[in-house]
Amino acid sequence: MTTSLKFKSPSFSRRLGGMLGVDFYRLFHTPMFYIFLVIAAIIPAMVSAMTMMPDQNGNTMQPLYSNVWQIIAAKEPLYVINGIADYANMNMVFIFGGIMVSIFIGHDYKSGYVKQLFTTHPKKQDYMLSKTICCAFAMASMCVSYLIGGTLGGILAGYSLQVNVPSLIIAILGKMIMSLGWASLYTFLNVIFRRYFGISIASSFFFGTGILIIGVAAAVENFALPDAFLNMFLYGASVNACLQSDLITLLICGACSLMWTIIYNLLGTAILSGCDVY
Repeated sequence: MTTSLKFKSPSFSRRLGGMLGVDFYRLFHTPMFYIFLVIAAIIPAMVSAMTMMPDQNGNTMQPLYSNVWQIIAAKEPLYVINGIADYANMNMVFIFGGIMVSIFIGHDYKSGYVKQLFTTHPKKQDYMLSKTICCAFAMASMCVSYLIGGTLGGILAGYSLQVNVPSLIIAILGKMIMSLGWASLYTFLNVIFRRYFGISIASSFFFGTGILIIGVAAAVENFALPDAFLNMFLYGASVNACLQSDLITLLICGACSLMWTIIYNLLGTAILSGCDVY
């Protein structure tokens, strides 16, 4: 009598769950994650505090903001930046959050961990999704840390607390939702530049600043380019989450983040499947 054994490959949910477990374990057990949480809290607090410090003549510097919540989100969508006050809000998380993602993913390749990973988990799409979700969680956590630091810094600086509460909540949620799209972009960039750690960090920083969208907006601002076009992109949708936000804003952030997450994960999976991943 012969007995045949059939080995059924793990389901998608089990594969992804296993990889997420490993990634979140690594995230929570590395000092890098907590260092970036502290950075995310300190930066807005420092920006608020420094604007209230006296200059060389003993005169108090002109404050950047009139309201505590302007360091969280701009008063209105500002696709073209006129000054540091327009730029210094929660969108900064997507800049140093990109650096964190580059370090987190870059360690896979520098340590040789990725060789073992793709031996036991050959599905490249699982890798892309797991890294995207894990890094999105990390950046959303940084948004919360930024909110705490920015709020405390603004209160200590004596800024006004007046705000439209529903718009503020929607702006914060919108930026946190955008973490998924940004994480997918940074994961994709680090797959492309996986052999060049310095370039991956530089590219993450470059795209995180939104320079391309700012440049496009500045070049065509006299042609009445509809904001809806700019909101199709990560930086545009992130900027759209402001202190005048409504439910439409939240839908735009969700749609944009999901669209780019799908696109970047498909492209990243194709790259990993078509070349030497090591």
